[in-house]
Amino acid sequence: MKKITFALVGMMLITPLATMGADAPSAPATQPRVSIFSTSTDWEGLTGLRFSEYRGQFTSSPSFIGRGMVLYYLDGFPCYGLGDGVRVWVGPRNQHDGELRIACLYPPTQINFTWRNATRDATQDVSTGILTCPVESDGRDLTIDLSECDQGPEWTEYK
Repeated sequence: MKKITFALVGMMLITPLATMGADAPSAPATQPRVSIFSTSTDWEGLTGLRFSEYRGQFTSSPSFIGRGMVLYYLDGFPCYGLGDGVRVWVGPRNQHDGELRIACLYPPTQINFTWRNATRDATQDVSTGILTCPVESDGRDLTIDLSECDQGPEWTEYK
């Protein structure tokens, strides 16, 4: 009798567990988010070069900037952005809000930004696309003439 009781109790416990969720609607498929972290490679050790801080100044024609332009520096070898120095607003009358600050193994000859036209106090929004800009260096001071930059495709054109 004990064996039959034990078998019945076992079936009563296992059957609901086996069918749990069988009638429940399946959860919608979600797109996994990708987390991007800076590389942990020791670039100084691999290249024998030392990182130095560089600061960038912008020049341009007012027609290119319009009422203003928000730029975000895009990391790329040999340089990496430094904290709050990756976002800069550049205005039409040689105005700016922020300063480009990057760490480089050697002075870059060109750098990339995401960009969009916006006034100084505009809220953060989706940028337009990529600017690839030539860079002139004088020691650790960089000069970027925005009117010399090449505008890449807009984000909607990337697939």
